[in-house]
Amino acid sequence: MAGAAVLEGELSFARVPQWLAQAAALSANDTLDLSRVTRADSAGLALLLELTRRAKARGAVLKLQGAPDQVIDLARFFGLQAILGFDR
Repeated sequence: MAGAAVLEGELSFARVPQWLAQAAALSANDTLDLSRVTRADSAGLALLLELTRRAKARGAVLKLQGAPDQVIDLARFFGLQAILGFDR
């Protein structure tokens, strides 16, 4: 399935299990719109890595679009900005 999905709200330890339950559908998209993410922590970053990994396993590249500065800064802090496909 090509297309885009929107992640909204927090990408945090408390919410990651809910997002992970949707991982197959989310990673089946070409793009994840992160413009509505209000906050993220390391668990949220791990979720983005997992979704990226699942897309790669199916031979696709998952673009992360509209990521807030806080998400990009967190990825930079952990040295993951090159692995995650941020598309501003």
